[in-house]
Amino acid sequence: MIEPGDQLNELSGAVIGAAIAVHKELGPGFQEQTYSRALSVELEAQNIKHVREAPVSLFYRGQAIGDGRLDFLVEDKLVIELKAIEKLHAVHHSQVLSYLKATKLPLGLLINFNVNILKDGIQRVVLS
Repeated sequence: MIEPGDQLNELSGAVIGAAIAVHKELGPGFQEQTYSRALSVELEAQNIKHVREAPVSLFYRGQAIGDGRLDFLVEDKLVIELKAIEKLHAVHHSQVLSYLKATKLPLGLLINFNVNILKDGIQRVVLS
Protein backbone atom coordinates (compact mmCIF):
# COMPACT_ATOMS: atom_id res chain seq x y z
CA MET A 1 0.00 0.00 0.00
CA ILE A 2 1.36 3.40 -0.97
CA GLU A 3 0.54 6.11 1.56
CA PRO A 4 -0.51 9.52 0.26
CA GLY A 5 2.03 12.32 0.62
CA ASP A 6 2.10 15.12 3.17
CA GLN A 7 0.21 17.59 0.95
CA LEU A 8 -2.65 15.16 0.43
CA ASN A 9 -2.72 14.30 4.12
CA GLU A 10 -2.91 18.03 4.96
CA LEU A 11 -5.72 18.48 2.45
CA SER A 12 -7.67 15.55 3.90
CA GLY A 13 -7.16 17.03 7.37
CA ALA A 14 -8.57 20.37 6.20
CA VAL A 15 -11.60 18.63 4.68
CA ILE A 16 -12.17 16.67 7.89
CA GLY A 17 -11.99 19.95 9.82
CA ALA A 18 -14.59 21.47 7.49
CA ALA A 19 -16.85 18.42 7.93
CA ILE A 20 -16.51 18.68 11.71
CA ALA A 21 -17.51 22.35 11.54
CA VAL A 22 -20.62 21.40 9.55
CA HIS A 23 -21.48 18.60 11.96
CA LYS A 24 -21.03 20.83 15.01
CA GLU A 25 -23.46 23.33 13.51
CA LEU A 26 -26.08 20.93 12.11
CA GLY A 27 -25.66 17.74 14.15
CA PRO A 28 -26.98 14.38 12.94
CA GLY A 29 -30.43 13.76 11.47
CA PHE A 30 -30.56 15.59 8.14
CA GLN A 31 -30.49 14.15 4.62
CA GLU A 32 -27.20 13.67 2.80
CA GLN A 33 -27.97 16.52 0.38
CA THR A 34 -28.19 18.98 3.28
CA TYR A 35 -24.72 18.03 4.49
CA SER A 36 -23.39 18.16 0.94
CA ARG A 37 -24.59 21.72 0.48
CA ALA A 38 -23.30 22.78 3.90
CA LEU A 39 -19.90 21.16 3.32
CA SER A 40 -19.62 22.97 0.00
CA VAL A 41 -20.31 26.28 1.76
CA GLU A 42 -17.68 25.48 4.41
CA LEU A 43 -15.05 24.41 1.86
CA GLU A 44 -15.71 27.59 -0.09
CA ALA A 45 -15.28 29.66 3.10
CA GLN A 46 -11.92 27.97 3.65
CA ASN A 47 -10.85 28.56 0.02
CA ILE A 48 -10.63 24.83 -0.68
CA LYS A 49 -11.25 24.19 -4.38
CA HIS A 50 -13.88 21.51 -4.91
CA VAL A 51 -16.52 20.20 -7.28
CA ARG A 52 -19.80 18.78 -5.99
CA GLU A 53 -21.20 15.80 -7.90
CA ALA A 54 -18.09 15.65 -10.06
CA PRO A 55 -18.55 13.41 -13.10
CA VAL A 56 -16.21 10.48 -13.55
CA SER A 57 -16.04 8.34 -16.69
CA LEU A 58 -16.23 4.59 -16.19
CA PHE A 59 -14.46 2.08 -18.40
CA TYR A 60 -14.49 -1.67 -18.87
CA ARG A 61 -11.77 -3.30 -20.98
CA GLY A 62 -10.86 0.10 -22.35
CA GLN A 63 -14.41 0.88 -23.46
CA ALA A 64 -16.44 3.73 -21.99
CA ILE A 65 -19.48 2.22 -20.24
CA GLY A 66 -20.98 5.24 -18.52
CA ASP A 67 -20.46 7.93 -15.97
CA GLY A 68 -20.51 8.04 -12.22
CA ARG A 69 -20.73 10.99 -9.84
CA LEU A 70 -18.42 11.70 -6.94
CA ASP A 71 -20.04 13.54 -4.06
CA PHE A 72 -16.95 15.77 -4.00
CA LEU A 73 -13.67 16.02 -5.84
CA VAL A 74 -11.41 18.27 -3.79
CA GLU A 75 -8.52 20.09 -5.48
CA ASP A 76 -8.52 17.38 -8.19
CA LYS A 77 -6.75 15.15 -5.64
CA LEU A 78 -9.19 13.84 -3.04
CA VAL A 79 -12.44 11.88 -3.39
CA ILE A 80 -15.13 12.51 -0.76
CA GLU A 81 -18.19 10.30 -0.38
CA LEU A 82 -20.89 11.51 2.01
CA LYS A 83 -23.52 9.48 3.80
CA ALA A 84 -26.26 10.23 6.33
CA ILE A 85 -27.16 6.69 7.33
CA GLU A 86 -27.48 4.61 10.47
CA LYS A 87 -24.27 2.65 9.91
CA LEU A 88 -21.49 2.44 7.32
CA HIS A 89 -21.07 -0.97 5.71
CA ALA A 90 -18.33 -2.62 3.68
CA VAL A 91 -20.17 -1.75 0.45
CA HIS A 92 -19.71 1.96 1.19
CA HIS A 93 -15.96 1.44 1.59
CA SER A 94 -15.98 -0.51 -1.68
CA GLN A 95 -17.81 2.36 -3.39
CA VAL A 96 -15.01 4.76 -2.46
CA LEU A 97 -12.38 2.25 -3.60
CA SER A 98 -14.16 1.96 -6.95
CA TYR A 99 -14.15 5.75 -7.32
CA LEU A 100 -10.44 5.83 -6.50
CA LYS A 101 -9.74 3.21 -9.16
CA ALA A 102 -11.84 5.10 -11.71
CA THR A 103 -10.10 8.42 -10.99
CA LYS A 104 -6.65 6.90 -10.38
CA LEU A 105 -6.44 8.93 -7.16
CA PRO A 106 -4.81 7.47 -4.05
CA LEU A 107 -7.03 8.77 -1.22
CA GLY A 108 -10.69 9.15 -0.38
CA LEU A 109 -12.73 10.01 2.67
CA LEU A 110 -16.00 8.31 3.54
CA ILE A 111 -17.94 10.60 5.87
CA ASN A 112 -21.18 9.59 7.61
CA PHE A 113 -22.88 12.60 9.20
CA ASN A 114 -25.52 10.53 11.01
CA VAL A 115 -23.41 10.00 14.14
CA ASN A 116 -23.19 11.82 17.46
CA ILE A 117 -19.43 12.42 17.16
CA LEU A 118 -18.26 12.93 13.58
CA LYS A 119 -14.85 11.30 14.05
CA ASP A 120 -16.79 8.05 14.57
CA GLY A 121 -18.28 8.49 11.07
CA ILE A 122 -15.08 9.13 9.11
CA GLN A 123 -13.14 6.46 7.25
CA ARG A 124 -9.97 7.14 5.33
CA VAL A 125 -9.77 4.95 2.20
CA VAL A 126 -6.41 4.40 0.51
CA LEU A 127 -6.08 2.80 -2.91
CA SER A 128 -3.55 0.02 -2.64
